[in-house]
Amino acid sequence: MTYDRIAENRNRTVVITGASSGVGLYAAKALAARPDWHIVMACRDVAKAEQVAQQVAIPQDSYSILHIDVASLNSVRQFVTAFRETGRSLDALVCNAAIYMPLIKEPLRSPEGYELTVATNHLGHFLLCNLLLDDLKHAASGNPRLIILGTVTHNPDELGGKIPPRPDLGNLQGFADGFKAPITMIDGKKFEPVKAYKDSKVCNVLTMRELHRRYHESTGITFSSLYPGCVADTPLFRNHYPLFQKLFPWFQKNITGGYVSQELSGERVAMVVADPEYSQSGAYWSWGNRQKKDGKSFVQKVSPQARDDEKADRLWELSAKLVGLA
Repeated sequence: MTYDRIAENRNRTVVITGASSGVGLYAAKALAARPDWHIVMACRDVAKAEQVAQQVAIPQDSYSILHIDVASLNSVRQFVTAFRETGRSLDALVCNAAIYMPLIKEPLRSPEGYELTVATNHLGHFLLCNLLLDDLKHAASGNPRLIILGTVTHNPDELGGKIPPRPDLGNLQGFADGFKAPITMIDGKKFEPVKAYKDSKVCNVLTMRELHRRYHESTGITFSSLYPGCVADTPLFRNHYPLFQKLFPWFQKNITGGYVSQELSGERVAMVVADPEYSQSGAYWSWGNRQKKDGKSFVQKVSPQARDDEKADRLWELSAKLVGLA
């Protein structure tokens, strides 16, 4: 089901996954404030997306909503078909949707039987990126961009990434074994839900860098990632302890100074989507774990695992096989 309101002057189109809450919602709002952008809110719950778009006052002529469940490879393919049926040119894709379930004891599974965190955060977006590459190549604006959201927790070299468990992809044994039961983790070891999230975000950065290596020169697409700061009250943490949800924002505001509002994080995503100064492909943009006083972004060095080109190539080949592209 699609709610489509087309304004003639909105001649650039961005698809944002997970746009019904948190960073994705406020990125949609920030881009809708720019007169030349139409936002396709790609969401699992279409009714919720419509409701929250109205609640945060996104102009009705600036967005449409299409269903996607990023954890389902079939749903990803259906979304691509539905998007193409709109007849819109695609100028930007923002892979934002993610799940984080730190308290579960046993792994959950995607419709294809893969561990749900890696299916949602990595495999579904990997498929979506590959399927929409051709659409981006033919962007009407001539300045296509593909952005995958990052997180400081992917990088043990940064303060926010030092808290255990640290991410470790090992030799990608989980990918080689197909993530079907009883296999859950990327390194093939025992299920650990927090590590599953961090590992999946390392995969996101590896995917961005491999997209850049394989396709930037031939397509002109700008591939990048960003860490918009610590959005401590994002709904990403809705599956955490209630006390954590209460104390974590306070801690980031008053102790670390790393807190960023959902509104500001959305503005930062919009900047990476639309502003000329973010045209560097292969870049990982950051505003720092502790916010810089000048508020300016910089290209940050990614973690040792996330800059391992050999691992990126192997991850690509194994992921392509799992999503049916090989």
